[in-house]
Amino acid sequence: MKWMLVVLVGGITPVNTNLVFEKFSECLAAEEQMRKHYADAFEAWDRGAAVTFERRREYARARDLQAKRLLSNVGTCVPHGTGEPQPAPPQTSTTPPASPRS
Repeated sequence: MKWMLVVLVGGITPVNTNLVFEKFSECLAAEEQMRKHYADAFEAWDRGAAVTFERRREYARARDLQAKRLLSNVGTCVPHGTGEPQPAPPQTSTTPPASPRS
């Protein structure tokens, strides 16, 4: 079975990454790497922002907003089909048999 990495933006909205992996462990490793990139981006922003804000209250508000924006994006691995159409199950007739006329 193949696995696809899907990002949940804001923890809610799924975004297809088109990243498909042969093994579940490979997909989990990619998800972990994605989380690390988001954490690194937040830390870089935080280092720069700490010196640019004049008021501590403004910095705290901006930091909370930035943390929510960057750190609430999570990845998840979902099973991925091969893209080949699956055979449709046989359809059964739902019409009742006609009653004989006399």
